[in-house]
Amino acid sequence: MEMTEELVSWSHEQKCRKAVEALIRHDFTAQYCPTAQDAFDYIVNEASQAVTIGFGGSMTVAGLDVEAHLREQGKQILNHGVPGLSLEQRLEIMRRQLTSDLFLAGCNALTLSGELVNIDATGNRAAAMFFGPRKVIVVAGRNKLVDGTLQEAILRVKNWATPPNARRLKFNTPCATTGFCSNCNSPERLCRVTTILERKPRFTDVRVLVVNAELGF
Repeated sequence: MEMTEELVSWSHEQKCRKAVEALIRHDFTAQYCPTAQDAFDYIVNEASQAVTIGFGGSMTVAGLDVEAHLREQGKQILNHGVPGLSLEQRLEIMRRQLTSDLFLAGCNALTLSGELVNIDATGNRAAAMFFGPRKVIVVAGRNKLVDGTLQEAILRVKNWATPPNARRLKFNTPCATTGFCSNCNSPERLCRVTTILERKPRFTDVRVLVVNAELGF
């Protein structure tokens, strides 16, 4: 590793660790992961006793390549993003995710003061993150960290996460064309449900992995 890369990684590590410390103060179970492989290993270990595992449609989690591994282990995978599903099939899987043994999701923004910020179009991912599943693991790459206010975290989502997601999903929104949020009123608008987890929800086991790697949008 060249010195510049090493120093950049060190700088990101300090921010990741600060976020982890804040999350722990907010009653979350949180862990710093130096690499994506560390996050992969953590998830596989935590999934050992799970039968049903829900996937919230996260590009961050998809980038870990953990779904195929868990499927090979005989886990029942609940992924509403599988190609070829009808709308009713997708909605049924989303509902089943709410009572899964383990739910895996990404995070749109994570403040260094320990708040998780997410924006959904449907709300299924956000809902499953705070009530329903027996255990939730949220994975946040270092690119999701925001050293600022909750409003800045929301702007991070709208400016950096939503446009590429809208384009990926082929949604007909202004941001999918321009790459910039215009606070649209499009029928296909993604930004419909905003959630902020300031503290760990009372009855949900939420684990947050903060990874020193660029993951997702």
